[in-house]
Amino acid sequence: MKKTIFASICFFLMANAIVEAQEKKTILIFGDSITAGYGIEPQQAFPSLIQERIDSLGLNYEVINGGLSGETSAGGARRIGWVMQRNIDVMVLELGGNDGLRGIDLSSTKANLQQIIDKAKEKNPDMEIIIAGMQVPPNLGTDYTREFQNLYPDLAKKNDLTLIPLILDKVGGRKQYMQSDQIHPNIEGHKIIAKTVWEFLFPVL
Repeated sequence: MKKTIFASICFFLMANAIVEAQEKKTILIFGDSITAGYGIEPQQAFPSLIQERIDSLGLNYEVINGGLSGETSAGGARRIGWVMQRNIDVMVLELGGNDGLRGIDLSSTKANLQQIIDKAKEKNPDMEIIIAGMQVPPNLGTDYTREFQNLYPDLAKKNDLTLIPLILDKVGGRKQYMQSDQIHPNIEGHKIIAKTVWEFLFPVL
């Protein structure tokens, strides 16, 4: 009798574990060196910090760090099909910064980001997409800077996406939160980025 009860409990627990594993949803953070955590350990980068927050709340989501240092929007457009071989429920799109630093024609950047959005929606029409806005240094000229800044709200409005106005909000331009190159966030900077992203990601979850 005791063995039967014990076996039933084990079966019940295993069945629950299988269901939870099947139901676990995925969050893809698709970006460049900021997402990848350039210059710091992977577990210190903001995608890992968001996973820690998710786990602490008992939410059934897995965060995939899809960051690649040096990635441009064109590279992201080429890579997104391979990444989408997994089922993705939520995507945070953090690309375009390297385009701006290189002075790439922004019509191309916008087209590439739109291609990423289209391919993601083609794979999963119900996917929630959050797009992260960025800024570039003013040395490329007022018109370029303004066009770059408007690129992300325009894409968000056109595609009905959630917009993070500025992913480096409270981080960019502050030496205490940046590495020595003043381009990549340090450990403390990633903690702030995680809070910024979470503010927009949590309502989606």
